[in-house]
Amino acid sequence: MKNVKLGIDVFLETYANEVRGERIGLLTNQTGVNGSLDSTIRLFFNHSDIDLAALFAPEHGLFTNMKEGEKFGNSRHSASGVPVFSLYGETKRPTDEMMDIIDTVVLDIQDIGARYYTYIYTMAYMMEACARKGKRMIVLDRPNPIGGIDVEGNIVASGYSSFVGLYPIPNRHGMTIGELATYFNEVFAIDCELTVVEMQGWTRSSLLPDTDLPWVPPSPNVTSIDMMLLYPGTCLLEGLNISEGRGTTQPFEILGAPFIDGERLQDAVNELGLKHVKARSTVFTPTYQKYAGEMCQGIQLHVLDRRKIEPVKTMVKVLDVLFKMYPDDITFLEYGSLKHPMFDLLAGSVTLRNGLRNGEPCEYVEECITGTKQFVADRERYLRYR
Repeated sequence: MKNVKLGIDVFLETYANEVRGERIGLLTNQTGVNGSLDSTIRLFFNHSDIDLAALFAPEHGLFTNMKEGEKFGNSRHSASGVPVFSLYGETKRPTDEMMDIIDTVVLDIQDIGARYYTYIYTMAYMMEACARKGKRMIVLDRPNPIGGIDVEGNIVASGYSSFVGLYPIPNRHGMTIGELATYFNEVFAIDCELTVVEMQGWTRSSLLPDTDLPWVPPSPNVTSIDMMLLYPGTCLLEGLNISEGRGTTQPFEILGAPFIDGERLQDAVNELGLKHVKARSTVFTPTYQKYAGEMCQGIQLHVLDRRKIEPVKTMVKVLDVLFKMYPDDITFLEYGSLKHPMFDLLAGSVTLRNGLRNGEPCEYVEECITGTKQFVADRERYLRYR
């Protein structure tokens, strides 16, 4: 698919004069570039109609060089001198002091299509701040790199809301960040003054490789289209003592641990007859995070059909194999600051954890089927592209 025009390019061609005289706060990171890879920060700073008064940085920082969960403070953008406010430090929510120096917030940031990815909730918190302070929010839309048709997963259960699942949406939502903004604003009654600047030429069936758009990784562990397609499933590993491949060159495509026999796991997974994924045994040594410096055996999940893969269903089956092979070795990670085990927050409920313990995760699969159907119906009126 050629000639896709990003929201930032449409905005500068058509809407920039509408913010003349307003102090602009830009929520962005290194993914904020136009179709020619020019930085949105630089484009705004040098634009005669735009008064760039503040920058806001989500998780991973303005240059996406921070590791997951790594907090950072406020700073100043070296090239422009504009203040940079951290939304992943002392607070994840914009404060009144941050909002008082701006009139309008513009968001230009790349999402990857999974409910765990925190940028969409930073957007939601900014929308809430705009509603509270009477500011306008403008979202410059970008493609969902794993497509806008396929939806898969359960709905986050009551009491399991967190920053990796703030709202009841499925693991793979199939919406653009602009579509999600409108959905959040209306369905969850944020009610801020919202404008979404749509892309031109993007269609729902498009995956990242189908476009001619340049790609900038939105965080250190977003490495490829296959990683993003697997991520709605493999991110569940973050709640277990099994490495999801962080600290390697293939995060969320490989998994393993020192107690795993990679050859045996490969054979057991492939015996499931998964149509669109094949397991291959592998050995790796993470440089940080789980098992840093320790040799792990495990598997790499190779995507055979990018348009038909069901990452959540696939991962539930792989997890079932793992728990049956290593019932005494696998543990669920708990953190004192969280009200539930991390696995439950990622899975959106306790159902999958209980099912894996009992050797019967089918109830979670049923939750996913029900949740997917519900969300597909609910989101229909908020879709902007066909």
